Amino acid sequence: MRLILAIDRFNTAIGKLAGWLILLLTLAMSYEVFARYILRAPTEWAFDVSYILYGSLFMLAGPYALARNGHVRGDFLYRQWAPRTQARLDLALYFLFFFPGIIALAWAGYTFASFSWMIGEHSSNSPNGPPLYHFKSLIPIVGVLMCVQGCAEVARCIICLRTGEWPPRLHDVEETEKVILEEAAAREGSI
Repeated sequence: MRLILAIDRFNTAIGKLAGWLILLLTLAMSYEVFARYILRAPTEWAFDVSYILYGSLFMLAGPYALARNGHVRGDFLYRQWAPRTQARLDLALYFLFFFPGIIALAWAGYTFASFSWMIGEHSSNSPNGPPLYHFKSLIPIVGVLMCVQGCAEVARCIICLRTGEWPPRLHDVEETEKVILEEAAAREGSI
């Protein structure tokens, strides 16, 4: 469990650090709107900055969401099942779809990133486009982070199959739906 929680903490820290990119993105886009409409001097870099920051944020949020069990699933069926049934399904889906997809992402991402570094790729969207090799390097890095977090999730499934209970997770935020369901269950229990 210590290793699983350490992986969770690591990916959570990266996700929270990447969350600050939203502030940079907001500031950059606010400046662009100001420069374009007030100063009548649009920037050359706004489009490139927006997709690089948003893409980085989106990619780095993946391992964080997996650590928090925050990815989308058909909860209306899944939450009705016993934990062991949930674990069996999760385990099968990790090996059938998750790992092959993430390994393909990391492999292709490595190819894209290494080619980008080799040619010193810059964005062609603006005259003085920023370098893209740093941004493309995030693809295989995130692939590795997702694989490591996936291994932690597989370990959780195995623990659940053995004990019949899901092992604990780190918590920082909860979905509103989950909080409402827990409050309703607590009220029913006290009546």
